[in-house]
Amino acid sequence: MNRTLTFAEAIEEALAQAMTDDPSIVVFGEDIPLIRRNLLARFGDRRVRAAPISESAFLGAAVGAAMTGLRPVVEIMLVDFLGVCADALVNHAAKLDAFSGGMWQAPMVVRAACGGGYGDGGQHEQSLWGWLAHIPGMAVVVPSNPADAGGLMLAAVESNGPVIFLEHKLLADYWLDYMGSGGRENVVFDMPEEGARGPVPNPWEALPLGQAVIRREGSDLSMVSLGVGVHRCLQAASELERQGVSAQVIDLRTVVPLDRGALGTAAGHTGRLLVVDEDYRDFGLSGEIAATILESGHPCRFERVCTNETIPYSRNLEDQTLPNVQRILAAATRLIQV
Repeated sequence: MNRTLTFAEAIEEALAQAMTDDPSIVVFGEDIPLIRRNLLARFGDRRVRAAPISESAFLGAAVGAAMTGLRPVVEIMLVDFLGVCADALVNHAAKLDAFSGGMWQAPMVVRAACGGGYGDGGQHEQSLWGWLAHIPGMAVVVPSNPADAGGLMLAAVESNGPVIFLEHKLLADYWLDYMGSGGRENVVFDMPEEGARGPVPNPWEALPLGQAVIRREGSDLSMVSLGVGVHRCLQAASELERQGVSAQVIDLRTVVPLDRGALGTAAGHTGRLLVVDEDYRDFGLSGEIAATILESGHPCRFERVCTNETIPYSRNLEDQTLPNVQRILAAATRLIQV
């Protein structure tokens, strides 16, 4: 890895490599000829296409296209908008393989931005990976850095089932350009620099779905997260080190498949597990991880830092609602004191 790219550049470059190798990959969604103009210039308007402002229409079209031999990468601007087109995804794409006994599949990627931290309110800043992961038949991917983003995108387009590929907006530079406009020029974004730009491989190789990675070694407690949360945990771990506490940081990378083995190993290694999850707390990923640890038989102290309620529009209230380093440190301190 002797070169660097931004998070968004890495995804686009890996996708371009895949499109070069496989002519069945097509990209479409709202404003795609503008947003993906580099892909348009390279692959033409038969493979990089605009769609009307109707998520139900073009996500439904993606399911049909996937069933008939194409591998669509369909872009929903914000994961929140999956609420208006969930039927095609939840009741058709996700169930196709099971209902047909493997005779039909839906090799498609649904790419969407997720996450908050810039003052856009609870209809535009959700994460929702726990909701999506709850439905059998779909993979859910949430990378935390450019190298993983490109490698996981390559794995996503090679997959034979629907994959939800979520990009946190505080990592993608083109989203930051948008979020800093429209009267928000004075808003300060807590953007993790190491996640927004970093070293990448050449050429790209697919990363296996369902394989977590240790970002930092530690012996006193284990912190588990994904996306921007990984960088919040790394910041907290550095502060804990100054206090004499050794914290391990694990990046899940995918929600489905979930690396349950890595979770059990982490719980057994330190005996203390802290989950940092920007999605909602109740009935979500953090609870699934707690159940996984219990079922693994490892005795473990457990804490979680999540989004506990509807994300408010007020920036001050939003900062208190989303997981942040202060909340992570407070939870880690509770775990260490036991």
